[in-house]
Amino acid sequence: MCAAAEHGRAPRRFIIARFCRRAPWHRPCCLQPGMKTTRWRVLIVDDHAPSRAAVAEAVGAQGGTVVGNGSRVEDAVRLVDKHRPDVVLLAVGLPDGDGIEAARRVMTALPCPIVLLTSHTDPDITAGAVEAGVLGFLVKPLRPEELAPALEVAVSRFRELEAVRKENEELKRKLESRKLVDRAKGILMTRMGLTEPEAFRRIQKTAMDTRKTMAEVAQALLLTNTMGPLSTTR
Repeated sequence: MCAAAEHGRAPRRFIIARFCRRAPWHRPCCLQPGMKTTRWRVLIVDDHAPSRAAVAEAVGAQGGTVVGNGSRVEDAVRLVDKHRPDVVLLAVGLPDGDGIEAARRVMTALPCPIVLLTSHTDPDITAGAVEAGVLGFLVKPLRPEELAPALEVAVSRFRELEAVRKENEELKRKLESRKLVDRAKGILMTRMGLTEPEAFRRIQKTAMDTRKTMAEVAQALLLTNTMGPLSTTR
């Protein structure tokens, strides 16, 4: 099952493991026989002790390590901050709220891959979970063979989304820098009668001489231009 692509954002891909066991984007197990490397560091937040134990057993059997356990929404962010897990498993029902709210808090404070544990499939729960940042689903009672595909998809999709987010942030930074430099060029062209290429080279040379970025030089010039008239007023 795939979430619809949102405008301007990379589509989130998630699975309800029981129904998507052979999804084409599954990746093979990276843990080979005899290897001691931990496959995932997993945090489990579930107030149902038998369920928590079953999930922990499945994680261990698949080469992962449970680094922490919680039972409430308020535990989620605290334990993610403490343990910095590779992936978080959240039960949809918790005593002080639900897993969707816990996912929302985690994704706001310390984004990481999240898989929701649910006893039934519900369109409203699925939609709310995806909106909150959940990247995978596992249906209770857990079938151990479904764990690895769900976790691997969540971790893989999270990495992809993080790469897109960082790329977008870099593009935004470059655009803002360009706007600053363009405004600074305009000031130099007006005040000093420079051509646009001359104004650009002036900013560029100043940046090199002062070991600053062109955006920083442009920002300083804009600030000086704004404060200039005030600085001469007594």
